[in-house]
Amino acid sequence: MRIPRSPRPVQVLAATLLAASLALAGCSAGADDMSKADGGDAKAAVPADRQGAADGDAGSAASGEAKARDTAPRLTANRIIRTASLTVQVKEVPKALDEARTAVENAGGFVGSESTSRDTAGHERTRLVLRVPVAKYEEVLGELQGAGRLVERTAKAVDVTDQVVDVDSRIKSQRASVARVRELMDRATKLSDVVALEGELSTREADLESLLARQASLDDRTSLATITLSLSETPVKKAAKDDRPGFLDALAGGWHVFVTLLRWIALAIGAALPFAVCAALLVLVWVRGVRPRLPHHPAPATAAAPEEGRGGQD
Repeated sequence: MRIPRSPRPVQVLAATLLAASLALAGCSAGADDMSKADGGDAKAAVPADRQGAADGDAGSAASGEAKARDTAPRLTANRIIRTASLTVQVKEVPKALDEARTAVENAGGFVGSESTSRDTAGHERTRLVLRVPVAKYEEVLGELQGAGRLVERTAKAVDVTDQVVDVDSRIKSQRASVARVRELMDRATKLSDVVALEGELSTREADLESLLARQASLDDRTSLATITLSLSETPVKKAAKDDRPGFLDALAGGWHVFVTLLRWIALAIGAALPFAVCAALLVLVWVRGVRPRLPHHPAPATAAAPEEGRGGQD
């Protein structure tokens, strides 16, 4: 007869651990099922109106956040009006003028106006009004002032960001106002209402056009800088002369004094000549016409008496 062997301790321990694991897994699964069931029941127990209200609150909160993101203020780049004035002396104005035009055109700008004149000495002078993109403003300014000798430079920058934002906002409001008036015109049935609305619409459209013109002006002045360039020819410097007088200078000075003296004498004679002619005519009239006609007086008798007495004695 064969006696059965007792199980080994290792096999017994393994079987015990396997059974414990299966038991724990079953408990965990049961707990999960119970929690799901409880959650479903609790959700089912909540009234439908409260559930809808909660959903609505969540939706409104989400839409509010989206609207807040849409209406959040956006950062606006600074809008600056830049102007400059340059006065440059050059040797040849036409050449410098061509170089200035080329520099402005290469930068994407243009010549706004141009005027050329000459002074009493014959020196040419040209005045240009140049419009260049703001991004190329400093570069073009440097090229222009390097064309010759810089005499004068002024630059100015004005920040008009607030004006741009204000005009944009007013345009948006004015467009909405015009749209409302047009809607009222479409609904109006009385002729008096239509006439009144047409007048109001005309006024608001005029205001809108004025705002649009101002907006266009601000855009133009902030996107393109203005440079006023004055080009003038450099005066030719004369060679310095010796200021010490010489013999020829003295001779020339003496001759100049002599000629001046003769000129003054001739002027004096010329001034007195009419009076001399008149005096000569008066003397001639007196001698030829008046004096011969005057009566002649006889010689006095006392002058002949001595003669008669001397003859008696003889």
